[in-house]
Amino acid sequence: MANTKNLEHSERKVAKRKARKAAAPKAARTTPRGSNKKKLKQLVRGASKR
Repeated sequence: MANTKNLEHSERKVAKRKARKAAAPKAARTTPRGSNKKKLKQLVRGASKR
């Protein structure tokens, strides 16, 4: 994307939108979202989870 540091807010918005439209579409996800998140183990009843 172009350098938008010297643009006004409204101009920056237009420039970013134009760049988004021109960018190649992203590929579909191969893994589910959040699959890298830490999993919480099953704890004993009454124990704090975090």
